[in-house]
Amino acid sequence: MTNNPILYKLLTYLIATVWLINGLICKVLNYVPRHQEIVGEILGSDYAGVLTTGIGVSEIAMAIWIISGIKSRINTILQIVIIATMNILEFILVPELLLWGRFNILFATCLILIIYYNEFILKRKLAL
Repeated sequence: MTNNPILYKLLTYLIATVWLINGLICKVLNYVPRHQEIVGEILGSDYAGVLTTGIGVSEIAMAIWIISGIKSRINTILQIVIIATMNILEFILVPELLLWGRFNILFATCLILIIYYNEFILKRKLAL
C-alpha cells in the first residue's frame, strides 16, 4: 500500500485542494470572514482586507505549485514552515478566533505530517 502511485497523487491533489479552498473560498471570496478577522487582529485592521486577499492569492499559487510538481521538496518544506508558523502565531495571539480554538494546532500538525509523508516517504518509496 505504501508503494502506491495512486495514493501519492490522491494526497497531492488533496493537499492542493486544502490550499485552494482556504485561499479562494475562505480568503479571496471572503466566505469565511473569520480569516480576515484573524489577519486584522495579528497585522492590524486597516489593511486586513487587502492582506487577507493577498494571502489568499498566495495560497492559490501554492495549490498550483503543488500540482505542478516543480521543486516539490522546496515546496514541501515551505508548506510545512508556513503552516507551522501561521498556526503557532494564531495559537498564541488569537485562539478565540480559531474554528476549534487551540485544538486547531492538532489539525495543522496532522496536515503537516500528511504533507511530509507524501513527499519524503511515499514519493521516495515510489522512486525506488
